[in-house]
Amino acid sequence: MQIASGKAMDDARKFEDLVQFRAPTNLSKAIETAAKQRCQSKSDYIRQSIVDRLRSDGINLREIAGRAACALLVCALVASSAMAAGTIPLSMTQQFGSLGKPLGGGQLFLIKAGTVSEPQNCFQDVGLTIPWPNPITLDAAGRVPQLFCADGSIKVRLTDKNGVQQLVADNVLVIGPSAGGGGGGTVDPTTIFQTGAFMQFYGTGILSGWVRANGRTIGGPASGATERANSDCQALFAYLWGADANLAVSGGRGASGAADWAANKTIALPDLRGRTIAGLDDMGASPAGRLTATYFGATATILGTPGGVESRTLTAAQLPSSIPYTDPGHIHGVSVPRSTSTSYIGNNDQAYIGASNSGVSSWVSQSATTGITINPSGGQAHATVQPTMLATTYLKL
Repeated sequence: MQIASGKAMDDARKFEDLVQFRAPTNLSKAIETAAKQRCQSKSDYIRQSIVDRLRSDGINLREIAGRAACALLVCALVASSAMAAGTIPLSMTQQFGSLGKPLGGGQLFLIKAGTVSEPQNCFQDVGLTIPWPNPITLDAAGRVPQLFCADGSIKVRLTDKNGVQQLVADNVLVIGPSAGGGGGGTVDPTTIFQTGAFMQFYGTGILSGWVRANGRTIGGPASGATERANSDCQALFAYLWGADANLAVSGGRGASGAADWAANKTIALPDLRGRTIAGLDDMGASPAGRLTATYFGATATILGTPGGVESRTLTAAQLPSSIPYTDPGHIHGVSVPRSTSTSYIGNNDQAYIGASNSGVSSWVSQSATTGITINPSGGQAHATVQPTMLATTYLKL
């Protein structure tokens, strides 16, 4: 192939170096992030990046013949990115001996996993085309050079410059697949969680690979389920059927979860609307007694049991047994009618009215109060809600 600038492109490595981006681990995510920064679509960003790269290398784009050549360049870009290889944790690290001195001139043997000493090639480039000598000699500072390996695992053995073994490790994982994976590959975020796992997400809509824990139903495509009716619900259907016998199955539970799925039945999802999640009081151990039926309102050792309330009205039995108060003190005055002939204060400060102390003819006590007022309660409920922020709880399909 010739490019009109006159540069021959028959050297595959030269051509790869011309158009290859040194992509980070997640190429797709990196492109998407960069495109957003430029306010471009991903395709526009890729096209512009190729143009900028070729111009920087002195290629006259006006002289490139036809769209086929451009398409070839795009394919080369994607292919070269896809050839990025994996590596191992020892790559680009400094190694030290037992006395803490750098292993200058040390030897790193690369061996096939599970064997005693069968050599395993590792490479200097992401394309896995330029092999390192085996063993690799560490530099004077004891540093391991950058190396790339094929998928899978590898065995390594490290010695000092005199051949004294310092480390041996088998089945060391190669981080980042090379064959077709590209730069460590991409991770499907929907596969990180196990079926039945909870996740809270700051949003309200439908998420791919998840259903909301809202008490609605899931089932197969013909089930008429209200939250999701799709074949991808089968794993969660079977899991919930076996994990929680209290979740309702339309038409009643059959012989097994598989039988109910085949019969196009639905199963109710756990209902976490307006609820927080707490750990079972036992969780495989003896009950801790932190949540009891007396106050939680239900048995706290059964999966999916709801309990607690938003508010509560106190009963008479829940009121304090006594209400302490202090009497500020008071006095009583005595009023004696004017017609009384004789009045005096007798023994023990008692008031007698009449001719003698043989009795009281008449007397009137002035009114007095304690100054204390006790109002009856209003009988209203009071809040029992902890400080809370709301989001949506999802279940993994």
